Amino acid sequence: MTDELGAKAPKYQRIADQMRRDIKNGVYQPGERLPAETALLDRFRDQFPRLALPTLRQAIGLLRAEGLIESRHGVGTFVNERRRLQRRSRHRYGRARADRKLLTAHLRHEITFAGRERVPEHIALAADLEPDTEVVVRRRVLYEKETDQPQEVGASYIPEAIAADTYLEQPRVVPQALFLCVEELANKTYDNARDLWVARLPSVVESEALRIAPTSGVIHLIHVARAEDGTLLEVSESVWPGDRVEIIDEYSVAPEAEDAEGLSDI
Repeated sequence: MTDELGAKAPKYQRIADQMRRDIKNGVYQPGERLPAETALLDRFRDQFPRLALPTLRQAIGLLRAEGLIESRHGVGTFVNERRRLQRRSRHRYGRARADRKLLTAHLRHEITFAGRERVPEHIALAADLEPDTEVVVRRRVLYEKETDQPQEVGASYIPEAIAADTYLEQPRVVPQALFLCVEELANKTYDNARDLWVARLPSVVESEALRIAPTSGVIHLIHVARAEDGTLLEVSESVWPGDRVEIIDEYSVAPEAEDAEGLSDI
């Protein structure tokens, strides 16, 4: 946000921005209680002389909605000890090629199904597959190792020509990132990928697997990966509770005009 845009932002939003930076920079540590509202009012009134308590509470409410802080009745407001999972799509493959580990090695993996199925309609549409195409499917639930709390449900869909009659049809956790296994079996390298993100309510199965309320929002990712020659290598989908994940996308900004075809709507 530029200074000009920042100056135009609502007062509560600018206060939330400063508190968010404080949390990120370690001014307020995970699990630490935030100063009382009166102390926060004194602090921010140096910058906003007419700051009122409802405006401050709006800022606090925004950070609470983002999952950065939590309020405990009769005790106070604390920095959330649970950091949101971060996904940096552009760096995942390179990191896994270096350490040869699972893409999410920090979580416990449970393979709930491995075998052949007809591709679901939404996956066929995303990958430009014929409806009812049979693929090898690997379904998973990922858990936090310390608490055993479910963090992700998902599945990978791999063409039969690559995965049929291989160890990928066995419901066991593979010894390295799945894409490395697919590359070895296909004798092709992942070259390009397309991610489709959707925010929605969970299905009944998802809410039960993730142990969240049916009214809690989830983030649904469909990831389509191809080889340089256009061969489809894998489609994967992941579903996370919306308050436990953040997507970080870092990229170069085009210095000159580009073809407007496929231009972003937002």
